Amino acid sequence: MAPSEELVFAPLGGVGEIGMNLGLYGFGPKKAREWLIVDLGMSFAGDEAPGVDLVLPDIRFLETERKKIAGLVLTHGHEDHIGAVLDLWPRLKCPIYTTRFTAGLLEAKRAGEPGAPSELPIEVVRARQPVQIGPFSVEFVPVSHSIPDSHALAIRTAAGLVVHTGDWKLDPTPLVGEATDIARLKALGDEGVRAIICDSTNAIRDGISPSEADVGASLKAIVAKAKHRIAFTTFSSNVARIRGIAEAAYANGREVVLVGRALERVIGVAREQGLLDGIPAFRGADAYGYLPRERVVAILTGSQGEPRAALRRIADDDHPEIALSPGDQVVFSSRTIPGNEKVVNHIVNALIKRGVEVITDRTALVHVSGHPRRGELEEMYRMIRPQVAIPVHGEALHLHEHALLARRLGVPEVLNCYDGNVIRLAPGPAERVDDVPFGRLYKDGRLLLAEGARAIPERRKLSFVGAISIAVAVNKQGGLAGDPSVEITGVPERGEGGVDMLDHVLDTVVATLDNLPKARRRDPEALAESLERAVRSAVNAVWGKKPVCHVHVLEV
Repeated sequence: MAPSEELVFAPLGGVGEIGMNLGLYGFGPKKAREWLIVDLGMSFAGDEAPGVDLVLPDIRFLETERKKIAGLVLTHGHEDHIGAVLDLWPRLKCPIYTTRFTAGLLEAKRAGEPGAPSELPIEVVRARQPVQIGPFSVEFVPVSHSIPDSHALAIRTAAGLVVHTGDWKLDPTPLVGEATDIARLKALGDEGVRAIICDSTNAIRDGISPSEADVGASLKAIVAKAKHRIAFTTFSSNVARIRGIAEAAYANGREVVLVGRALERVIGVAREQGLLDGIPAFRGADAYGYLPRERVVAILTGSQGEPRAALRRIADDDHPEIALSPGDQVVFSSRTIPGNEKVVNHIVNALIKRGVEVITDRTALVHVSGHPRRGELEEMYRMIRPQVAIPVHGEALHLHEHALLARRLGVPEVLNCYDGNVIRLAPGPAERVDDVPFGRLYKDGRLLLAEGARAIPERRKLSFVGAISIAVAVNKQGGLAGDPSVEITGVPERGEGGVDMLDHVLDTVVATLDNLPKARRRDPEALAESLERAVRSAVNAVWGKKPVCHVHVLEV
């Protein structure tokens, strides 16, 4: 290794937040580093971005470094790790490396999404067989998670070995896919690990996560006790959970009805790759109404309250084929992603009002996390024995608690970093040496908007104060050439004292025009400004809020 070469880690998403994972490893001299991208995910928009569908990482730094990108590596197929690939890969045009199931999911998604790239240069790699990507040798090490084919990465360079854990847990009985390869992780520890970049999602929870097999046994017991229909909603990608639900259904003489396109896509890939061998074909939604009520187990999309997903439509009595009756059960075999609590609670309440029994992980073992609790983190550190620990994949609290745990376990160097930080891992002591641009892109319909785009704050403001649109026609002398036109959107119909808001605005427009000097009335910009200020002030006087006000002046 040349004296000027160094190995750095720079997250652009997923560190200081949940979701939108994007990590970078750079190797070489500072001015000529080659980059390895690890994951390219998305997250959901919250109240800060009304109307926005998804949030993607801002990759402007990578676009400037495009010629130095060695490749993109995908650890597993969850949307918070691959969800931005179709939108952002055309800006990078780099080779993609991943394992078979993740590649199948990405290809199925590409084929079904309008406007997606015509093809993606995916190289399917095998676990435990290192692949050379520029100056990086990358080995995929199987780990348990809530989706098949999840992997940690052993990343080797001339500067040393880094273990990037991805999402993982220690589950000896995952139902589908391989268990975490303990032997291989121990061997990596024996080889000598410079740094571990490790999942922090459950770093605030003590103990060890229950196994997927434990959930499967619980689901069988719940189905056995059910007297009528029972519906499960879970993450579409959780093939092990889908298998567990199916086995619970068949063990109790029931048939499985599948409802939702996202489920169909994942199950199609899973069946092609043998992950559901021994499970009979599922029935479609059209069979639901013809099966006896006591023989139905339905698996539904919509565990996160998505507006057009099956469960939301059923709860709102808006589904063309599926309905639930009093005495039926709905099992939320999932956790609610932070930010989705309101919409999920809406569904739960709507179901309960209609006499449907709702079961969640608060009342039964119907879900387990795919991420390590503190006991599992301790075991990982005992196996890997890194010189450096950098917590990732979590909010500030998770990262902080993870860092405290790593220090308590005797890791010599523990660094907290956040999106945009550049951390030198080797040579020399690990430390923050630089920062690079990072941020968010908003997927709004078919468009990608920068975080600072006017549309988002304007839309947010409109959601609080509404809008008033005014059109006036004036002649060359500054007189009115017709009655003003006023439209009110999102503003109360009546103000304090019962004032009719539309009449109030019209009266304000006319009075303002009457009191303006003719010279100002003949200046369209000055007239529009005067009307806007007067109307906002008049509405504020009877409402206590100033609406957005648009004035159009037409000269005739």
